[in-house]
Amino acid sequence: MKNHHPSLSKYIVVLSLVLMFSCKQNEKETPIIPAPKNTAYTSDTLQLSKEAYYDRVLGALVGSAIGDAMGASTEMWHRKDIQLKYGYITGLTPAERVQSPEGTWENNLLQGATTDDTRWKFLMTEYFTQSEGEPNATSFSEFINDYYGQLTKNLSDTGLATQTDLLDQKMEQIDWIKEWARVSLAYQNGMTEYTRALNRFYGGEMSCAGQLYAPMFGLIANNTEDAYALGYEHSLFDIGYAKDITASVSAMTHMALRTQNMDSILNVVPFTDMEGYQDSRLVGRIPYNIWVASTNQIRRIKKLSKAGAIHNENIANKIVPPQNYPGSAIDWEQQEMSYAFLEKEQKAIPFHSGEIWQILITGLAFGEGDFLITIQYIVNYGRDNDTVAAVAGMVLGAKTGYQNLPKEIKEEVVKVNRDHLGIDLEAMAQRITDLKYP
Repeated sequence: MKNHHPSLSKYIVVLSLVLMFSCKQNEKETPIIPAPKNTAYTSDTLQLSKEAYYDRVLGALVGSAIGDAMGASTEMWHRKDIQLKYGYITGLTPAERVQSPEGTWENNLLQGATTDDTRWKFLMTEYFTQSEGEPNATSFSEFINDYYGQLTKNLSDTGLATQTDLLDQKMEQIDWIKEWARVSLAYQNGMTEYTRALNRFYGGEMSCAGQLYAPMFGLIANNTEDAYALGYEHSLFDIGYAKDITASVSAMTHMALRTQNMDSILNVVPFTDMEGYQDSRLVGRIPYNIWVASTNQIRRIKKLSKAGAIHNENIANKIVPPQNYPGSAIDWEQQEMSYAFLEKEQKAIPFHSGEIWQILITGLAFGEGDFLITIQYIVNYGRDNDTVAAVAGMVLGAKTGYQNLPKEIKEEVVKVNRDHLGIDLEAMAQRITDLKYP
């Protein structure tokens, strides 16, 4: 038998494909249902008058400093020890503590004095100014490196070696930024060096690094998505889901500039997941899971308490409010139950990012937008209370504005930080405002 001509075989194949395609064209196809489109939580650009914006920014800075100052005297304490010495802290207390690089830079400072949480806000204001409104990860690492270099250069000043007290002061400032500089210096040298340095940052634990400074990005962002993106890009010192937390506190702070509604501020978390953490297999989005657990726990506790379901049991167990507690016995029952919930969730170190986040969300949910109730709740829980209160204070300060913060407390914090610590919160707010409204 003779073989078919090659060109005839090709013709038959092409004809077959044409006939098949023609038949398919005559068949009815069911339209494919499209996947939902992601929508922005706040897609519009923030619009406030210059005066209103300044008040909100100053409120955020002073609110954060108030939280820092109220927790400064009892940072890392257990709540029972706080109750033993102070009863229930309702305002400022003297920063009676030993100086340290991350704490106060002098022993036993006046009430209203702050720690590294407020120093980071000062540094971020400088960074915003130097980056000229266009912050990015590279410029941030360069800024940290330059600041570290400036401090180390000062060690070579003539006569410093003979002034031991002054030398100690300079070394303390270097010790504070040294851990951060190790990472930022490595960041400039490529991924391998950066990864090695990052994985030994504060012992390699998931520390709350980004939460110290990231809320500041919420003040300069255009919308919540922009705030999240800025926070995430600058989370150079975070690992794992701590980066998501850092971005989220930035987005929450921005939302606080827009609304007085706490539900809208808290709901930034589920509706702003720009990196897709929720799609992670088996685990999902851990900060969101923590958010759900904390908000549900507060709802459950308040519902049970209002129904009287826990009151009689607590009376029998002699659970009574500490001295100076401003609420009712029922209020204290709710607080004690929520504190017990937080204690069960404690991590290996008090400044673990996940623990800071859980206390923050629980405190915001418990306080329902009231500035003092929320800050008091967080400070009296203990652990790394000044850091959590500083983050909460920035969110709530941005929400209420400076004019609506507690008068005596805010004025004392502004004065002490300006006159004794060299941190002028009002001048910082003005510089940030001038960047936004030149």
